[in-house]
Amino acid sequence: MIALGVTLGLDPGQRALRLYHFYRLSVGLLLVLLISSNLDDRLLDLAHVRLFRFGSWTYLIINIVATLLIQRARGKQFFALALLDILLLGALFYAAGGMPSGLASLMIIAVAIANLLLNGRSGLLIAAVAALSTVLLTFQLSLSQPAASSQFIQAGALGALCFAVALTVQSLVRRLQISERLARQRADDVANLEALNSLILQRMRTGILVLDPQHQVLLANPAATQMLGQSAAGQPLADICPELLERLRQWSYNPTRRPQSLCLGEDARTLQPSFASLQHGQALNTLVFIEDISEITQHAQEMKLVSLGRLTAGIAHEIRNPLGAISHAAQLLLESEELPPPDRRLAQIVQDQSRRMNHVIENVLQLSRRRQAAPQLLDLKYWLHRFASEFRQSATSEQQLHLQTASGSIQTRFDPHQLTQILSNLVQNGLRYSARHNPQGQVWMRLYRDPDSDLPVLDVLDDGPGVGSDQQLHIFEPFFTTDSKGTGLGLYISRELCESNQAHLAYYPRPEGGSCFRITFAHPRKMSWTPTPSLNNKSQTSP
Repeated sequence: MIALGVTLGLDPGQRALRLYHFYRLSVGLLLVLLISSNLDDRLLDLAHVRLFRFGSWTYLIINIVATLLIQRARGKQFFALALLDILLLGALFYAAGGMPSGLASLMIIAVAIANLLLNGRSGLLIAAVAALSTVLLTFQLSLSQPAASSQFIQAGALGALCFAVALTVQSLVRRLQISERLARQRADDVANLEALNSLILQRMRTGILVLDPQHQVLLANPAATQMLGQSAAGQPLADICPELLERLRQWSYNPTRRPQSLCLGEDARTLQPSFASLQHGQALNTLVFIEDISEITQHAQEMKLVSLGRLTAGIAHEIRNPLGAISHAAQLLLESEELPPPDRRLAQIVQDQSRRMNHVIENVLQLSRRRQAAPQLLDLKYWLHRFASEFRQSATSEQQLHLQTASGSIQTRFDPHQLTQILSNLVQNGLRYSARHNPQGQVWMRLYRDPDSDLPVLDVLDDGPGVGSDQQLHIFEPFFTTDSKGTGLGLYISRELCESNQAHLAYYPRPEGGSCFRITFAHPRKMSWTPTPSLNNKSQTSP
């Protein structure tokens, strides 16, 4: 009898059909139990008792068969089922003796259930059949039983009640359908909004954490996971990021105070946390926002550099003329034959320092000059061999440049003049630092393809002292230098030129000692080229 149960998760029409089956079978069983107990003998005469008993068993058997066959609430089938139920109940109503039996109330219930699934005229037709059956059967009873003639008023009232029940149920069904459609629409809107919020949380760049009162991470979006460097959901904040927990405690003491930024990750990104209280039932959770302000800081620094470049360019331009006069005067003094050696030495110092100042001015002016990169398809193996050959011709005997290239063709798109400037800067830089710790300066250039990304890579290596760990984060900043004679602009200009050609310049310490400056080039067929303003291509020495 599984079909008799009211199954959860079904549509409203099928639930009503299951309820209707259950109701009719219950009525049939009660009627059979009634006739089995012989209580009907005291109520009816012999002829009607036989008809009533036959009708009760017939009603039960027909409803069992209908329950097994009709599992779906289809319009015509359900109308036929409701009509058959009304006719069977009418027959039982007649066999039971009319209105005094009380079976007419079963017809009202049948009309009400039928109108749950039959709308409009179909439901009213069932009500009309029930009302008409009651009146006609009462009239038939009055022919054989004169006492039944007093039941016409009750039969008429029952017929009117059938119509009233039908109209009321249909009105309620329409309202329920409207409410159900509205609820379904609201549920769809909520689901779409939830999906949209989930997508926004997945794609947004701001990291979001939800913490419980014990500072346990309840929720973390992908941006927060990436910034923290590990999966945070379900873990204590103290184990994930103690610095962030300290900022949270400081905020809890003074919510009006702006939390201090913190540096996390291998690239030491600057992260700015902010906090907000989140009431969730009785618990007071905490909402944590983490913003990566490294790009903002870098952009602000670039804006400062632009302003500084404009200012220094104007100053440098004004200094070049008097500096040229000083250098020219020192050169004339050195050409004089009557100048004593001490004065000649002083004139030489003046000329050397003038030349150095002019070199600084050239670097400053180079920062303020912008031009678009002109990339060309380069065969890096051929191009590097030619660069190494030309460089060796101008190098001294104490300077050696080695070149190692992988097999196969390695190509990229790069501005050849800017690549010459970058490599000249890196090679000269490596030779100078290598010569300080070795009898002669040596630099190795190694060209190969990255096995993971298949991108061309060029390493410029030296065997010098290397760069300290505390200085590695600043070597590409402008005006940062470890050489008293350097300007601090060489590596900065080199990285800018690489980025303008969609390449990347990075520093890696060598385990055996020394430095490695790695240029990762773009793939010639996968890069989407958009020319960007770049620095000019004048030669530039390193810091």
